[in-house]
Amino acid sequence: MRISVEVADITTLDVDVIVNAANSSLLGGSGVDGAIHRAAGPGLLEECRHIRSTQLPDGLPTGQAVATAGYDLPASWVIHTVGPNRHAGQDDPYLLESAFRNSLDLAAQIGAHTIAFPAISAGAYGWDMEEVARIAVDTVRSWGDSSDSCTTLMSAIFAVTSDEVRAIFEGELYGL
Repeated sequence: MRISVEVADITTLDVDVIVNAANSSLLGGSGVDGAIHRAAGPGLLEECRHIRSTQLPDGLPTGQAVATAGYDLPASWVIHTVGPNRHAGQDDPYLLESAFRNSLDLAAQIGAHTIAFPAISAGAYGWDMEEVARIAVDTVRSWGDSSDSCTTLMSAIFAVTSDEVRAIFEGELYGL
């Protein structure tokens, strides 16, 4: 799998899947979650409400993932995943790894070729960017190395917000 890092607005990327660093309610929020909901339009919120009422009445658990349509986004799909919130005492790296891995598994299940990730759990959820980058890169790389050769998923992009964050992710990706 080809892995790259771009300073980009994830809502504008021409990929099959963008990953939403969602909260468990799936009903939008701040940061990446709010930006994706705004860019996707009202259909996304309507589908998320339907998922909550039919499949996930207690919300999406931390580390798990669920897919919706992309609506007004260039991406065909949005995979919502809940990263761990360090401020709430969720400091187990396995939970963060699970958010990335389960998103990849779901993208492969829906037949995606390309996927873009934000820095899940960094920012408002209090995880250190270096730790997020290490876990993200390691998880995506190991998933790509061990995934079934029949998977259609060929490319993963880390969509980051600044050159500084890009340097952190590239440091992990290229061993700099």
